[in-house]
Amino acid sequence: MESSLHITRGGSLTARPLELRWYAPSGVRAHAPQLMLRLADGQGMLADCTGRGELSRRQRSLAAAVGEICRAVGWRYWVLGPVDPVYRRNVSWLAGYRHPRYHGGQLLAAALQEAFAEPAPLWEGVRRIGDPLVVLPALFHALWARRLAADLGAAMHERMPVWAQAAE
Repeated sequence: MESSLHITRGGSLTARPLELRWYAPSGVRAHAPQLMLRLADGQGMLADCTGRGELSRRQRSLAAAVGEICRAVGWRYWVLGPVDPVYRRNVSWLAGYRHPRYHGGQLLAAALQEAFAEPAPLWEGVRRIGDPLVVLPALFHALWARRLAADLGAAMHERMPVWAQAAE
């Protein structure tokens, strides 16, 4: 089973189920990392995410073993800390607007790019374009699709600066 997700123009992320099994003095151990990536340079990378900032002794032992296995085959291994709760809430909110039906069409997309060519407060840019009930879903979709950008590490509000992403 394999699934792909488009993440940037011209790039993709492919996820594959993977389980590592190895022999330890205590017997056979196994671990299924949460993410396996193949980087642009061909190098493999495994990653696990922790819900807490500090790992338990068991988690540290497991991370050490997986890290050793990865180094032995020339891969990287990362243990990622918890996601900032404000960032997670913002991305979760924007995910509700990921469907293409929220795009709003080429004219509205162009108007958003023009209104936010320079950083501007969200509400100010929206009001310059037109009806907020029409513009806001398209703006949230553009933020999700990364055509527009904002500091998602801070709480979203009507005065938050929004700007157009540089063309790739």
